Parts: sequence; C-alpha cells; structure tokens
Amino acid sequence: MKRLIEAMVRLMQGLSGAVSRFPLTVACLIGAASLICYMISLHHEPGLMIQKLMFTFLLGSFLGIAAQFACERFARLGKLRRAVYILALLLMAGYYLILAPAPDISFEVRIRTVVAVFAMLCVFVWVPSYREKFDFNKIALIHFKAAFISVLYSGVLSAGCASIIAAVDILLFNVDNDTYGYMMTIIWILFATIYYLSLLPRFNSDNETDRELAEHAGQYPKFLEILISYIAIPLVAVYTLVLAAYFIKILVTMHWPSGQLGIMVLAYSAAGLTIFILSSLIENRFVHWYRVIFPKVLIPVVIMQLIAVVIRLNAYGVTESRYYVVLFGAFSIICGLLLSFRPVSKNGIIAVLAGCIAIISVIPPVDAFTVSRVSQINRLEHMLLSEGILRDGKIYPQADVPKNVKIESTSILNYLESRKYIKSIEWLPDDFKPHEDMKNTLGFEPYYPWNEADNFHAGIDMQKPFSIKDYDVALNTFLNSSMDKAGQPSYDFEVDGVKYQLDFKPVSSQEWYVTVKNAEGAELVGTGLSEFIKSLTTDGNRPKEAIAPEKMTFDVEKNGYKLRIIFQNFSIYDAGGADRNAEYNLLVLFGAP
Repeated sequence: MKRLIEAMVRLMQGLSGAVSRFPLTVACLIGAASLICYMISLHHEPGLMIQKLMFTFLLGSFLGIAAQFACERFARLGKLRRAVYILALLLMAGYYLILAPAPDISFEVRIRTVVAVFAMLCVFVWVPSYREKFDFNKIALIHFKAAFISVLYSGVLSAGCASIIAAVDILLFNVDNDTYGYMMTIIWILFATIYYLSLLPRFNSDNETDRELAEHAGQYPKFLEILISYIAIPLVAVYTLVLAAYFIKILVTMHWPSGQLGIMVLAYSAAGLTIFILSSLIENRFVHWYRVIFPKVLIPVVIMQLIAVVIRLNAYGVTESRYYVVLFGAFSIICGLLLSFRPVSKNGIIAVLAGCIAIISVIPPVDAFTVSRVSQINRLEHMLLSEGILRDGKIYPQADVPKNVKIESTSILNYLESRKYIKSIEWLPDDFKPHEDMKNTLGFEPYYPWNEADNFHAGIDMQKPFSIKDYDVALNTFLNSSMDKAGQPSYDFEVDGVKYQLDFKPVSSQEWYVTVKNAEGAELVGTGLSEFIKSLTTDGNRPKEAIAPEKMTFDVEKNGYKLRIIFQNFSIYDAGGADRNAEYNLLVLFGAP
C-alpha cells in the first residue's frame, strides 16, 4: 500500500511539474479537450469556428513544447521566457486570423497544419542537442520511451475505465453513451500527452539532479535493445531483399510500377531511418552492419522509386501526394549520403533536414499546393489547346474529341474542384461545376475510365415509388457471374394454395435466365436479362445513378402469368478474362392468373 501511495505521489508530482513546465501546451490541450467534449455532446458536425479553434489549439500545443525547449537550451531565451511565450501566442493568433476568413477547413488547410505540426516536432526533438549540448540519439530514445510508456498506460487506463462504465451501465443504472467519448478524450488528449511530457527530463539543465535524471532517462532498456537488434533490423533486411528482387524484375521486364511502389518505399525509408537513430546507442554485430549497410542501400532503392514517380509525373502531372513522395525521396537520398560519411553522433541533421523540408513544402510558390495546381491546370490547358477547344483564352465546345482527352479532362477538373482551384482558371465560368457544366462548356459529358463498353454501372432512384398492382409475390435476389451451381438462387412459394418455384439459371457470364415453374417443374413464364441490359448500356456509356424505376423495369407475360423484373442496380465489368462479368441486384414480381 505504501508503494502504491508513493507511486501515485510521484505520478501527481510529475504531472504537476509538466503543467508548470509546459503551461501553453497544457492550456491548449485543455482547450482542445473541452472543444472535443462539446463536439461529442452536439451529435452533429460542429460549427466552422469550433473546427478552426481545434486546429489552432493543435498547433499551439506543439508550439508550446518547442518554445519551452528553446528556453531551456538557450540561456538568453530562458531569461526572456515570458516574451518567448508571448511570441508563441502571437503565432497562434496569427494562425487563427489566417483561418478566420476561410469558408471551410479545406484539404490544403489540413495538410499545411499537419506539416507545421511535424516541423514543430522536429524542432523540439532537435533543439536540446544544438551544438552537441546533449546527445541527439539519447533525446530521440527518451522521446520514444516516453511516448511508448504513455500510450501503454493510457491504453490500460482507458480499457479499465470503459469496463467500469460498462459495468455501471449494466448493473446499476443507464449511462449516457457520450460518457465513453468524454472519458477517451480526457485520457488520450489530456492525461496521455501531459504524462508523456512529464517523462521528458530537462536536457540542458545545469542542476545536478536534473542531469542525473536526464542520464537515467537515456539508459537503453534491454527489451528495446533486443527488439531493435534481433527483430526490427532482420525484418528491414528481409524487406530490403524483397525490394531488391522487385527492382531486378523491373529491370528485366522494363515494366515500371503504376503507383504501388511509392508507399512501400516511403514506409521502408521512414522505418529504416527511425531504426537507424534508435540503434545508434547499441553496440553489437547486427547493429554495426546495419549502420554500415542501410544508408548505402537506401540510396539506390529510393532512386528506383523516384524514377517510377517521375514516369507518373510526366504522364499525369504533379499532385500533392506525388510532390511529397518526391520530396521525401530527396530527403531520404540526402540522409543516406550524410549517414554514410558522418558519425552517428551527428544524427541530429536528420531532424533539421526533415523540419526544413517540411517548412519549404508549405511556403509559396514552391509549396505542394501551388506546384500541384499549376501543373494540373497546365495539363488541362495543353490538352484543350491541342484539340482546339481552348483558343486565345476562350472556349469553343467540341463533342468529337478523343476518349483519353475526355477521361483526363474529367479527372483534372474533378481534382481541381475538390481542392477548390476551379476559380484559378480564368477561362472557365466562375460558377463552373464539372458534373453539371462540362457538356455545355466544353462540349462533352464527364467521362471516366470505367465508361468503356466493358465497364458499366446503373442504379435505380430509390426515392421514387413503383407500382406492384396485379402481382402476388415479390422476391429480392443477387446474381453474380462467379456463382457456382450450389450458389444459384431458387425460391419456393405459394399463391392461393398453389405451389410455384422461381429459378435463376446462368447461361453465360452476363446472361441469366429467370423462370417460374409449377409444382411439376414445367415452365410457366420466363425471360433472359441480357437483352434488356444491352438496351440500357447502349443508351450513353457512362455510370448511371438514380434512374427512374420505369426505365429499370421490364415485364414478361405468358398465358396470364406475369413476371416483372426491377433492377435495383447492376454492373458490367472486365475481370481480366475474355468475357465480361456481371452483377445484378434485382427485385422479381410474379402474378398468377
């Protein structure tokens, strides 16, 4: 009991110390947690001002940490701590004023904020090691350990609290479901972050006690040494071999990947560099060879990935994702070169380089958004100029243009609309909307890769009623080309005491024969589906949604027996073989005489 009390006292002392040490960060966390709890209570999307305040508090919490570490590292700033915090508050206010006139929290705002937060993270991890005042590798290790312990404790605490709330709800009295959200917010926003901060020592303090605490915090745990040396490094080695084999395959076949390589190499580079930093304090054979080989292997791996990206850039232009893939690739190559020739004690350059590149990526005119916007608009203009649709800054609509121009124009305009860049195009109307105005403005409808004759989709307008008069039974079913015989649907039913059977028989990859039989198995009425489907697919070749029920319905009648087929939706697609495949979701109505 005494040990428990002592542990609780140490915990509370650590938390209170973090509050006094990082006041701006804690204030922002309290503000963010309060807003999240308020948002949970609303049960609908919060107002725009609430969202803007959330982003401001997010940036402010990281600014507060960076400001505090700057004060601790530089004695002159330490004497001006209040002024440093006032500057941080002014930066927060400036950020909010930038957001204030925005009509919404756009994709660009989100990415810029995330990048700014990442830059602040790089700053407060690196600043204590400036001019080797403290070992950067130890700082990185301490942050890693603190984050791991904080997440572990918070996970256990949240699971325990959730169990207690559930027990009270089941055994004692009803508990509002919002309680779980409030609890998770308090634990993960407030407790987890403040506890993480409480585990960070004063890296640059001259106080003997603080220095001892920092040295103790920088000790390498045995379990982490084993994890890095004998699990993480071998996994990276195997992953490297897989990538190497894939690159050999590319060189042999000369078939470059269409996009799946980027994320794999990004993950490989990020994980490899993180492990490199964490392994810098370990001395054994595995780690030694990893530190020697990995930086040199990283360079050709990333170069191959960049070649694939450049091919995509030439074909499809720059987008934000490709911009950051190229930027991270350049960062990885520079890191590989630096780490190949510099001692591990200089690893802090990685954080500096990452922070600088992050900042560059959001500063116009070389930021990801400006470069992407200009690239895509230039692509669109070049295509329309080559087809004579755009001449001297004016549009001359044309319906007869190549299919690839329709597809690419649709894709670019949808991208520009999603990023709210349409207004940047001077030769388009101010109120232009791709889905509504392409036909009237450019001369052709929006066109997609799946518009081909071997790819088609249609869906019924579920908001409109349809008649079931003169029908006795309605059955809903799903048909797919890949169904085997055991999976073919068959239904037995009765009408006025007479037994019937509804069967669906596959004839080909697209054709199904629908039939109603009597108790003896004789067909009473039946029909195929493909002829009706062909009539729909030839009526324009683009995806159709919300089609009127009467256009998705056809009737068959024989000897007084009525069969009505209502397609709720269907898809015709190319599955890679010689035949096209089909999926039908339909409602079958049957009426007896």
